[in-house]
Amino acid sequence: MNEQNKEIKTAVIYLRVSTEEQVDNFSLDTQADICSKEALRKGIEVIKVFREEGRSAKTIKGRPVLIELLEYCRKNKRKIDAVIVYRLDRISRKTSDYLAIRQKLATCDITLLSATEPTGNSPTEKLVETILAGFAQLDNDVRSERTKNGMRARFLSGLQNGNPPMGYKISDGYATKDPETWSSIKKSWDLMATGKHTLEDMAKFLNKQGVKQIIRGKEYTIRPQTVSRIYKNKFYFGTLTSASYPEEVKGQHIPMITEAQYYKVQSVIAGRNNSIKLPIVVKNRDNPDFPLRRLVKCGKCGTPFTGGWSSGRTTKHAYYFCRNRCGVPSVKAYELDFTTAEYLRHISPTPECLDAFIALLRNSYYKRASILQKKKNSAEVELKKLYSLRQSLIEKNLSGVYSDEIFKEQNKLIEEQITTIQMTKDDELLEKYNLQSVVEFIKDKFGDLGKTYQQSDISQIRVLLGSIFPSGLAWGYPGYSNPEISPLYQYIYQFENAYIPIGDSNALSFESDFSVFQYI
Repeated sequence: MNEQNKEIKTAVIYLRVSTEEQVDNFSLDTQADICSKEALRKGIEVIKVFREEGRSAKTIKGRPVLIELLEYCRKNKRKIDAVIVYRLDRISRKTSDYLAIRQKLATCDITLLSATEPTGNSPTEKLVETILAGFAQLDNDVRSERTKNGMRARFLSGLQNGNPPMGYKISDGYATKDPETWSSIKKSWDLMATGKHTLEDMAKFLNKQGVKQIIRGKEYTIRPQTVSRIYKNKFYFGTLTSASYPEEVKGQHIPMITEAQYYKVQSVIAGRNNSIKLPIVVKNRDNPDFPLRRLVKCGKCGTPFTGGWSSGRTTKHAYYFCRNRCGVPSVKAYELDFTTAEYLRHISPTPECLDAFIALLRNSYYKRASILQKKKNSAEVELKKLYSLRQSLIEKNLSGVYSDEIFKEQNKLIEEQITTIQMTKDDELLEKYNLQSVVEFIKDKFGDLGKTYQQSDISQIRVLLGSIFPSGLAWGYPGYSNPEISPLYQYIYQFENAYIPIGDSNALSFESDFSVFQYI
């Protein structure tokens, strides 16, 4: 049966809340109610409901119920036609994971349906669905970026992120003296500065003083390794450092020791350390000097390229080369970079092609948006009835017709219904997934793919090339050797070459593996 014309008769429902605190409210029940009503409206029989309570894991491995769902679908693929979710981001807010899950379901001939968003099996509906998944990741990334920026701003202002070291405690957002451990920790610094004690001596001293190391609420005895970390922390002389930021900042907390005492202790420790080894340099897998490393393969043996610097007489030169050292010559980094940009520029869709494609996208979007708007309008009517019913309930309670117990019970039921409808009514789908933003993104990023490539960072380059060339790029010494272009990108690129009536969802079929919209 053609997937686009497949009749959906049976489905399972997947529900998820993102934090433990949400488990206690009506979020899961609300999602269940909305998904069940959507299934009833479409005449779909719900076979089973999967509830993921309090899970906000960044990867699929942290979602045991989701894994159970996928396995259930695999074993019962002949009995299940669809998986229904309240919203697409309940599956995943990471575009690549979302597309992978959708592909797993597709291999079982199972459709993924959203109860509150436009989803379906036509090419355009799949594209809109992918765009919505990209926006979910954008929303997640923006919030993450704001959190990171806030933490950086706090750090730069001299305030500690997270728990302060032993001897301090957090009070109203500031690191202050911990009266239970301050004196003991300070005394250990003074003793260590004399040069007469070892790390083992200081660990024994702190344990005798009753100082405990607390990790995730559990108490542990002090070990020499713990003492070593204490003495290497510049926080104690008033300076903040972080593995995430390069700066060293003057803290707003009270220093326990002087800077001179800190370095005196360092010299004492260094003098006693007879096993100092040269630090091992960890390779940066995302080296900005070689953004195409692992993305481009050797055209002879298929091994991914790596990168490195070669010293000339007066300067260094960057090269890409085959990891397998199969006898082919190295490629100058600027040559590979320039060729990649030019090739992407060569396959960029024409303005006419983009305009035609955007016209089809608009048509589909507004059609689906009108359906959502009707849902919101009907929700307004239902809300007025519930508010009126609640007011009547209040009046009857005040007049003594209903006891307080009956009032509380009935009012709770009404509140649950109001919460359910409010979630449908106040879902800012149309505002959140602004069509104009999508159109501007398509024109800006697809109009000149070479320019997009040159203006992208490593993670964006990985998404861009991985989306357009799913099998990777092979260097043919010179130039690229006929790379396979993603079917979905071909759909956009060749749009102007096919007569496709607006709204004809059966005109073209393509794979739903295009994740480039997480650029937005």
